[in-house]
Amino acid sequence: MEREFTAVIQKRGRWYVAYVEEVPGANTQGRTLAEARRNLREALRLILEANRQLAAASARNARREPITVRV
Repeated sequence: MEREFTAVIQKRGRWYVAYVEEVPGANTQGRTLAEARRNLREALRLILEANRQLAAASARNARREPITVRV
């Protein structure tokens, strides 16, 4: 499954700092723009995977359903 998110990348000194606008905690840095992008993809993947595992472990009797919001 593919989803699209918004990456925000800023040059700060000799580093690029990056975060995902829609997902708190998905942030990283890199010495190059390409490295920052790679690191951000990996950080986002890990956060989403961890959230799915936490939800599965703690919500055995919970209902899961898609939700859509217009922003």
